[in-house]
Amino acid sequence: MKQLLYILFLLFLLAACREDKKEQFARLVQEWQGKEIVFPQDMAFTRFVTEQVEYRIPDAEYKVLIYVDSTGCTSCKLQLPKWKELIAHVDSATNSNIPFIFVFQSKDDKELRYILKRDNFDRPVCIDRDSRLDKLNKFPQDITFQTFLLDQDNKVKVIGNPVHNLAVRDLYLKQMIGMRDKEVLLTTTLEPEKAEYNLGMVKEGTIKKQTVTVRNTGTSVFKLKGFTTSCDCTEATCDWKELQPGESGTITVSYEAEQPGDFYRTVDIYGNLPNNSLMVSFIGTVE
Repeated sequence: MKQLLYILFLLFLLAACREDKKEQFARLVQEWQGKEIVFPQDMAFTRFVTEQVEYRIPDAEYKVLIYVDSTGCTSCKLQLPKWKELIAHVDSATNSNIPFIFVFQSKDDKELRYILKRDNFDRPVCIDRDSRLDKLNKFPQDITFQTFLLDQDNKVKVIGNPVHNLAVRDLYLKQMIGMRDKEVLLTTTLEPEKAEYNLGMVKEGTIKKQTVTVRNTGTSVFKLKGFTTSCDCTEATCDWKELQPGESGTITVSYEAEQPGDFYRTVDIYGNLPNNSLMVSFIGTVE
């Protein structure tokens, strides 16, 4: 009964979030567009938390600020492998002309160091010990809106996290490297076999896989752009890139059970859809 109430509560929150997200995004874009980010003058950077490094924020045409607060699951928020992939793409297109500035709050230095080491993330990172950067700028509380593309004057050009949302990623790339879609795609509709999957009881330390079937119910070809997940403990893969009208395809979602308790994870499927993406959710309990 307790688990059922927990699940119903999550579904209620999800419905509310879906209704408010567009309005929240529009409000934050209006509020932050053109706003100057103020940096403390004596910011200290490290590698792997403990190794001090000499690093100054470059005076570049564009820069990306990634701020991560200490609330919630650190690993879920960071998703460092996806950042490494995006940075490599931007570096290749711009000859490494765009700096990525990572600033983290840390509630557990050992955990943060472990994550950085595990993902071999050796870029300079600033630990915002007293939340100075946050206090100077009063960042939004939602992690989705704690990442910014800044211009040479440190003014916000784009707000949003490009590794959590592929539509935002496109905005970053268009601004930074002038990337444009090579073709104009007609939108179509995509329907999952189920909107939510119950993975049941999952043993801690194991990986549970779930096959998700989606069908193109529209009249135009569906072209897959990619996936984003709510946590790096969840991964989505498939062996297809497009679906013709009426055609179905399968997606394999893998969930790694990291700690005991109830869980709720999501996978967003991006492509030429009216709202850019389709979300499928997964619930269960780690024992």
